[in-house]
Amino acid sequence: MSNIFSQQLILSLISGVFISGIAGYLGTLMLSKKMSIVAGPLAHLSFPGVAIAIIFGFNIYLGVFPFVLIGAFLIWLLEEKTKLPVENLAAIIFAAGIGTAFLFLPIDQAEAALVGSIGTITLLETIIVIIISLLIFLVIKVLYKRMMLINVDEDLATIEGVNVKKYNLIYLLSIATVVALGVYLVGGLITAALIAIPAASSKNISNTMQAYKVWAVIFGIISTIAGIVIANYFKLPIGPMVIIVEVVVFLVSIIYRSLVQYK
Repeated sequence: MSNIFSQQLILSLISGVFISGIAGYLGTLMLSKKMSIVAGPLAHLSFPGVAIAIIFGFNIYLGVFPFVLIGAFLIWLLEEKTKLPVENLAAIIFAAGIGTAFLFLPIDQAEAALVGSIGTITLLETIIVIIISLLIFLVIKVLYKRMMLINVDEDLATIEGVNVKKYNLIYLLSIATVVALGVYLVGGLITAALIAIPAASSKNISNTMQAYKVWAVIFGIISTIAGIVIANYFKLPIGPMVIIVEVVVFLVSIIYRSLVQYK
């Protein structure tokens, strides 16, 4: 029994490290683009997918991924057609997702969607998480400089030959994929925090762009490892504990920044 438990804990830690690492890395780009708010509505789109999965009896994450990706595509399409701010469109998508979900979602079976299910992740799911995380890391790495240029000035990016429309779509789909992975770790309610908090903590202590990216990944990973271990020891929900640890790290980063500025 203890051997099985140890294997499960290891799978949870490995998956959590990859999910939180890529979430922290993406968060540095989202924070600079002021798009962290988009992650929340996209995460809430996981609920209709969970509802369908429960109703038809298949793995809930086979329901989560399509809905979140479709939501990202709709935000991109509506932004292109209406020119409304992304945060406004995300709010509409959020309302649609929540409204649809709670028509059908059996609340008593919704724990995995609400607080995550990393504590029961399988070996196959862990492998899939690792592969997707690495692929998204490569995509974001390629996107990074161009997206930063788009953040500064879309017209300048266009002059420089950047296809703004294409890069925005790839960027939103990358966010959606990381959000779907985040549902594994912390659930659909607080996935935005998983992306935003490590980046915010890193920004408090970093003086260079490289340090900003590296520390965001480190803070995300450390918080996840600590959160999983603490939750496992005290028999608490993993997702909320991971976020609580991230908040503590953020508060420490504020104290550190204040001390450095005081000196």
